[in-house]
Amino acid sequence: MAILRSSSGDDGILSRVSDYPVVRKGKSAACDAVYVAKRLVKSTGKAAWIAATTFIVLGIPLIIEMDREAQFAEAELQQAALLGGGASANPSFTGPPS
Repeated sequence: MAILRSSSGDDGILSRVSDYPVVRKGKSAACDAVYVAKRLVKSTGKAAWIAATTFIVLGIPLIIEMDREAQFAEAELQQAALLGGGASANPSFTGPPS
């Protein structure tokens, strides 16, 4: 390691440079940035987990029930058409445009 040591036996170039205040402040800023990034990733992961589980617990049953309701309304319309009463419009159901 003759390159890192000076000929007078002092500390190496890297250790002398790392003692500069600018280098110390840069290291501190880099450590702070890494800490903030880690916290952000951890928080984002928690938020994604909460959103996903909420959708699974609340969203999927809601979608299934809405689909079941739409199928039921469609079956009623088909039954009314087959019985000859015409397609009476149900005011609570607005189906897709024809």
